[in-house]
Amino acid sequence: MPKILAFSGSIRRDSWNRKLIRVAVDATRAAGGDVTLIDLADYPLPLYNGDLEERDGLPDNAQRLKALFKEHDALLIASPEYNSSMPPLLKNTLDWVSREWQGESGLVPYQNKVAAILAATPGTFGGMRMLPHLRQVLNTLGVLVLPGQFSLAHADTAFDPENGALKSPARLHALVVDLVRTTTALARAADQP
Repeated sequence: MPKILAFSGSIRRDSWNRKLIRVAVDATRAAGGDVTLIDLADYPLPLYNGDLEERDGLPDNAQRLKALFKEHDALLIASPEYNSSMPPLLKNTLDWVSREWQGESGLVPYQNKVAAILAATPGTFGGMRMLPHLRQVLNTLGVLVLPGQFSLAHADTAFDPENGALKSPARLHALVVDLVRTTTALARAADQP
């Protein structure tokens, strides 16, 4: 059972992406994934600054996040779109996790990881302009990002107000099934002599 770390790139209480990641986590568990859902609000980090890093070292929350990334086989990320790109919270988190620490390359937390990327917006694009930026950053860090992705336009009307479920979940379910299958297959291949 692959271990999957899931989080939203938004910490706003009523964020569409926080709703989306919860739905995606449920679907991933149903598909056979062992999912750890975290809230980035529980891991506050200063804006990355090389002088601060040199003076104080890696913040405790960056160390905690590094450990979580290393303990998991895959990432499941839902993010809003800010000015056609990633929100600063998500970029800053990825940047801090990628820092070298105690002689270990900053790429170690990303090595051999698979990722599924999601986006939700109330507009018509559904985060489609942000997803290539997130894909590029993760690819640069060495993450295998699934070719498929999930974009949810008109998120303000996409969730059932009674139970919070997606009204049309088929595309999301297909993506998380692919995440679980791909991560499992790569783990088995890595175990072969």
